[in-house]
Amino acid sequence: MDLDRALLITTRTGKVTYGFKESLEILRSGKAKLVILTQNLPREREEKIRHYAKISGIPVLQYNGSSLDLRVVCEKPFPISVMVVRDPGDSEILKMVKNK
Repeated sequence: MDLDRALLITTRTGKVTYGFKESLEILRSGKAKLVILTQNLPREREEKIRHYAKISGIPVLQYNGSSLDLRVVCEKPFPISVMVVRDPGDSEILKMVKNK
């Protein structure tokens, strides 16, 4: 299974949070299972997200594309630069990340 398909299944059947501020809140609470960052996320925001993910022991996945690419994959009408997976649903995305 490729990453784009896994992300689509996750957004359709699981629980995800979009956006920098919302993602930080979920990371601080420890309820996240995976963080996904795009390549065009500003460096200072990326560092902050990675810092909280490291403290919480949550894996970070660098998406190979921009926020507009991730928007298309997730079928959303807005750019997505940070995405937190709280529940993967029927997706195998967490297994894919562990295998990398």
